[in-house]
Amino acid sequence: MKAIFGCLTLVLVLAMPTAPAQAKGCIKGAIVGGIAGHYAGHHGLVGAATGCLIGHHMAKKHETETQTPSPDQTH
Repeated sequence: MKAIFGCLTLVLVLAMPTAPAQAKGCIKGAIVGGIAGHYAGHHGLVGAATGCLIGHHMAKKHETETQTPSPDQTH
């Protein structure tokens, strides 16, 4: 049963169309989240997924803040 599931998963992954990745912050967040999830009860995969989402969000927020000048800097 595991072999069938593994083969189906591999076929689905290879059949998916590829798109450019927007992974800023995701890798670092996934590493930190995976480690934290592992130590918090062997939930490394859930921690990695959550860390990726949070890391991507924070990177996007940081990028927006650096591109848009704050009202104090417009003078």
